[in-house]
Amino acid sequence: MRAAAGIWRWRHNPLRRATDLAEAWVALVAALLLVTAAPVVGWIAGTLADESLRQSVRIQRQQRHPTTATVLAPATVAGPAAFDPGSTAASEQRRAVSAEWTAPDGTRRTGRVTTGLWSPRKGATFTVWTDGSGRIVPRPMDPGTARAHAALAGIGAALAFGLLVECLRRIVLWRLVRRRFADLDRAWAAVGPDWGRAGAGS
Repeated sequence: MRAAAGIWRWRHNPLRRATDLAEAWVALVAALLLVTAAPVVGWIAGTLADESLRQSVRIQRQQRHPTTATVLAPATVAGPAAFDPGSTAASEQRRAVSAEWTAPDGTRRTGRVTTGLWSPRKGATFTVWTDGSGRIVPRPMDPGTARAHAALAGIGAALAFGLLVECLRRIVLWRLVRRRFADLDRAWAAVGPDWGRAGAGS
């Protein structure tokens, strides 16, 4: 609204410079882009991300299989454990154990995995996810998590577009200010030598 008011105010102002009107138009265009284009960009980006993530969820659920692992013994050898499909946010609270599980082809597998069991004793069971060859893999992405990521992608795209518009507006404004100073320098150079001289009309 301020940009539109600025354009209207400068229409017939005798002190109006070309750069003043240009600055008002740039502000108006930037405001319109922020109000109209930024939400559209965010919606498109969020929709595309949602479709991609939904496809990833479907593929992961097709390729990853839940199975029950049985604790053989607490792991005593230090080293990286196979990724457990449980919550990674609390990975520091997980325990490494030596476990046995069944691959999708029916073969028995053993290895070192992590579990959320507070006291993993021999014979305790917990759920793990495996790929087609029986290797431990992360749990498939939850649809709710996919939607949240898509929403964040849309918001991020809208904010990035808004930041781009604002950066472009500031660059144009910087160039307009430089043009104003250049015009002022030329005007001053034209009248400067006669400034204050008697009979010079200044």
